[in-house]
Amino acid sequence: MNESLQRMRFRNYLVWMAFMLILAGGSLKSLAQKPFFKPSDLIVTGVYYYPEHWDSTQWDRDLGNIAAMGFEFVHYAEFAWVMVEPQEGKFTFAWLDKAVDLAAKHGLKVIMCTPTPTPPAWLATAHPEIFLWDENFVSQMHGARQNVSVCNELYRRYTAAYVNALAEHYGHDGRIMGWQVDNEPYAPEDFSPAADQKFRAWLKNKYQTIDNLNLHWGAAFWGMNYNDFEQVRCFNPSHGGSSPHAYLDFKRFSADMQAEFLNLQADIIRKHSDGKQWITTNYTGSQKGADARRSTSLDFPSYTMYPIRVNNSNDPLSFRLGDPKFMNYANAFYRPVNGVTGVMELQPGQVNWGEINPQPQPGAVRMWLYHAWAAGSDFACTYRYRQPLYGSEQYHAGIVGTDGVTPSQGGLEYSQFMKEIIALRKLYDSNSHLPTDLQHRKTAILWNHENWWDLDFQKQTSQWNTFNHMSKYLDAALSCGAPVDMIGEKDNFSAYKMLIAPAYQLVDSMLVDRLADYVQQGGNLVLTCRTAQKNRDGQLWQGPWAYPILKLIGAKIDFFDLMMPETKGTVKMNGKMYPWNNWGDVLSPDAGTSSPAVYANQFYAGKSAVVSRKLGKGTVTYVGIDSEDGLFEKDVLKSVYQKAGISTDNLPKGIYVFWRQGFNVAVNYSSADYTLTIPAGAHLLVGEKILKPASVAVWK
Repeated sequence: MNESLQRMRFRNYLVWMAFMLILAGGSLKSLAQKPFFKPSDLIVTGVYYYPEHWDSTQWDRDLGNIAAMGFEFVHYAEFAWVMVEPQEGKFTFAWLDKAVDLAAKHGLKVIMCTPTPTPPAWLATAHPEIFLWDENFVSQMHGARQNVSVCNELYRRYTAAYVNALAEHYGHDGRIMGWQVDNEPYAPEDFSPAADQKFRAWLKNKYQTIDNLNLHWGAAFWGMNYNDFEQVRCFNPSHGGSSPHAYLDFKRFSADMQAEFLNLQADIIRKHSDGKQWITTNYTGSQKGADARRSTSLDFPSYTMYPIRVNNSNDPLSFRLGDPKFMNYANAFYRPVNGVTGVMELQPGQVNWGEINPQPQPGAVRMWLYHAWAAGSDFACTYRYRQPLYGSEQYHAGIVGTDGVTPSQGGLEYSQFMKEIIALRKLYDSNSHLPTDLQHRKTAILWNHENWWDLDFQKQTSQWNTFNHMSKYLDAALSCGAPVDMIGEKDNFSAYKMLIAPAYQLVDSMLVDRLADYVQQGGNLVLTCRTAQKNRDGQLWQGPWAYPILKLIGAKIDFFDLMMPETKGTVKMNGKMYPWNNWGDVLSPDAGTSSPAVYANQFYAGKSAVVSRKLGKGTVTYVGIDSEDGLFEKDVLKSVYQKAGISTDNLPKGIYVFWRQGFNVAVNYSSADYTLTIPAGAHLLVGEKILKPASVAVWK
């Protein structure tokens, strides 16, 4: 490397470091109080366009057609590092400036992206050490994406120099509405020397002494004690790593490194931006590795969403309609982080990367768009405008087909949606407020990625699925007509009448005290199986099983049981039988604690499966089982709402009704028609009262 370029990049890196230190301690919530999206717009729509993929003579035509279809912004440059910096330190913006100019010509705003998942070949050749190593200690190589080590300081310096140049050029450009840093960050498990070095530093900062680390990791088990931090490497379960405590810290570390890398870029952009441009990244819709709450320099998180997931549902159209739980989760989780979210990539049609890639049901793309808006998204962007003619995503549908001009079915549905939204904007009422009955139903789900990591590392049964367990409660609350937020431990519990903590495995006394106080003050708390089994290190308590919550729930957990796949347990509640076979906590209630549900078979028949008690002004319910289909969870929640004097709806599976910005929005993910109950005097604005599969209705 040229010595002067080395010095330049190092200076840029030092500038970033200094700026990051200035911002240290600033909370995510303090960053996004600006009205980046006008409520009166309801939702704004855009599309990915890759000018570098097409002859420049077609750009004007394409962007004109994009605007004519109703799109309001375009998304540029997320993989275009080598096109902007074709040689080290030599930046060329002429082609990208032309693309921005043409977008503006057609009235389109631009989301500008940093292409950090795809470093150029010249960088890869000069510094192969920038790539991450997989679990077999094999280095990745040029020719893919998301294959770099975010732990590598050299790669961070190159990133800082590139982002600095890009932000200097576009940070005060009024045509740029916002920035996306990186692409689908996933906090990869990296086993490179750079990651080892960072991990040791991270551990030393956390534990200070090696004896303290050994204690918290329970290293005495199997004689795994370390004498020095230099002996520690990144935890690798593929090569014999078995410590759940080391694994938990490694996942925490990986998420922190990903957050640092995103913060690095956001801080540089903010230094050059005029403050009107927002900064986000697009996490995948159900991201397990990267934790959005750790990326403190972003204005808000956004997400990607591809609803079609081939599954074993008995619903015949499910493979064409998509699985709604991922959209429900994404909006419920990402929006409360900072009050704003949007879907950055929304499936436009058939995709290429699935095990099986069916065509969506006609109407499904439009339904997903309405679902995204209704559930809380402020913008929706689709990937991509033109179906590519080359590369690994040739079979990924676009808004237009391979000729570059003919709209696909998804493209037609986007156009329809955008025309309907423009009409709905005229009916927006800034004085509209969440109806009283919905306000009373507001429900929070307490969710923490660390529980997810720990539970999935020690499932105890192949049938356990942490995400699906949580989703049963999210779906149950939505079917009761409740607005749902997924919140963290630092959020305000008292803002919600109902708080659900599904399988909240890792706890401490401070959290248990907060939960108890929430109930004492009138909250209704639902805890579920596997809650409070461990401390924050992932160690079991020296005492009765899950003892920190026993006083709170008014019961003891005698033991837990797991079933064979072909064996079904049953639980009886209110004279009705429910099947289960994933997990069952067997409970003994204390005096004054009721038992709404009991086991109906196995050797513990008659023992409690659910316990409930009053505490202060509120209630606590503990649900010991993970059911087969979620119907049990729904009936339990309905009962808790009703006993708390909270009215509920009773929506069937696949039907969702949301209130957003003064509008009621219904979507149908089921294979059957559903007749909506629309209040007298309400006006149906979009759709029909009979809600057909893949259809939408809007009324106010």
